[in-house]
Amino acid sequence: MQEKSIFQMILDKEIESEIIYEDDQIFSIKDINPAAKVHLLIIPKKRINTINEVKNEDKDLIGSMVLVAKELAKKYEIDQSGYRLVWNTNSDGGQTVFHIHLHLLGGEKLREF
Repeated sequence: MQEKSIFQMILDKEIESEIIYEDDQIFSIKDINPAAKVHLLIIPKKRINTINEVKNEDKDLIGSMVLVAKELAKKYEIDQSGYRLVWNTNSDGGQTVFHIHLHLLGGEKLREF
């Protein structure tokens, strides 16, 4: 059995964190090292280590994560000015926690790439 991810520990209340959104499949927290004024993480409760491990059966969950991100962008009033959604995959892609999560970044002009 693999070690719990930090996100699983937050869900299990082993690590304190403010959960800003939660439903039966997904929860969201603020990133502890924000890369923008608004930097939220949208996390599935189901542990999937990397995007490479997403299966066809997960497509509704992934779609729900994007819809939650859209609603959080509205709640944080960045939906009209603009925001970025980012998935990091594996070490070279910048992934540091091996439990997939979607980054929602905004609240300021983001650097183009």
